[in-house]
Amino acid sequence: MSHVLSLLVEDKPGLLTRVAGLFARRGFNIESLAVGRTEIEGLSRITVVVDVEEGPLEQVTKQLNKLVNVIKIVELDPAQSVQREHLLIKVRVDNVTRSQILEAVTLFRARVVDVATDSLVIEVTGDSGKVQAFLRVLEPYGIREIAQSGLLAIGRGSKSISDRVFKS
Repeated sequence: MSHVLSLLVEDKPGLLTRVAGLFARRGFNIESLAVGRTEIEGLSRITVVVDVEEGPLEQVTKQLNKLVNVIKIVELDPAQSVQREHLLIKVRVDNVTRSQILEAVTLFRARVVDVATDSLVIEVTGDSGKVQAFLRVLEPYGIREIAQSGLLAIGRGSKSISDRVFKS
């Protein structure tokens, strides 16, 4: 079962390696990993998607909490969070297929970000279902290349992972 973990961490060299290493040592494959700054200076958020059973995940979470630079860990429930993927897709085009592909781009609310005589680079953002459906539509035209960010996720509502982090 896939789990989405959001880690609030100090922005320190080597921390990402130690976090990923905890999963690797247990033989867990990280399906997605995204790292970036937060609204608090000196802190970063790591979003990890891992396919693992509940029990072993609890063990890894306990070990992650022991790392000095890990401030907080939250598992994000898909129903209680906003989750998005971001892809750049280079697709083969010709005079016949260009208009069909542009129609699909409009339908999926994607954007063309680069145009060449024989290809288009398309940017699409959305939940996993939308992204996968868009890829299935483009596949018959010839996908030449895909660059994908890790899943980005944030809890719904007014609560924040950084609430009460540095307040006494």
